Amino acid sequence: MEFEDDAYVLAARAHGEAGAIVDLLTSAHGKYAAHVAGGASRKMKPFLQAGARVIVRYRSRVSEQLGSATLEPVGEGPAALFDDPMALSGLAAAAAVAAGALPEREPHPGAFLAFEALTSALALPDIWPAVFVRFEMGLLQDLGFGLDLSKCAATGVTDDLVYVSPRTGRAVSRQAGEPYKDRLLALPPFLLSAQGGLAPGDVGAGLELTGHFLESFIFSVLNRPLPPARVWLLERLRESGRL
Repeated sequence: MEFEDDAYVLAARAHGEAGAIVDLLTSAHGKYAAHVAGGASRKMKPFLQAGARVIVRYRSRVSEQLGSATLEPVGEGPAALFDDPMALSGLAAAAAVAAGALPEREPHPGAFLAFEALTSALALPDIWPAVFVRFEMGLLQDLGFGLDLSKCAATGVTDDLVYVSPRTGRAVSRQAGEPYKDRLLALPPFLLSAQGGLAPGDVGAGLELTGHFLESFIFSVLNRPLPPARVWLLERLRESGRL
């Protein structure tokens, strides 16, 4: 089996004296692990950081076995964010969430596009935390667990949607949800419309929303907690007053 594809590095770990096993999110083939010869070298390490954009050339004699790959770096990658530790934390968290949630060798082009959109936004400090929430929404959607925010689950109305049911992932209007609001998740307006704007607390509400469904629908099924890198990102955003 052979292919060439655009990809992002999700994780890399040393293998043997000089090689590395690299987890990749490819555009057309999904998440793939591959052995990269020389991946532990000083020359290669900058290109194997989480979030680095590469062109991967993958080869495997037997499709079920771990193959080998060569990687060609594209652009600056994470190096462009070295002066912004918070953005680097966001990139690491997104890579960890994608690596943990996506199945192996199953095409998920929507997840790739969501990751690509996030990496493009990381240079904009006032915007990227909200784009991170949208990235996780896109990941849920691509994995078949998209939230239904089109209308109220109880009444069918499309206006004044301010809650989400933690059980079904469906929107609930203010009036219908008022008696149960302590048991519902907040729905920030920016998830309903690109013109919704951001108010204080919206990013925190969005991350609580996506985190709940990532944990309930994906990570708990896999008997895993949410990735530590995501937990660390929330702590840093909270400490900085950006939630």
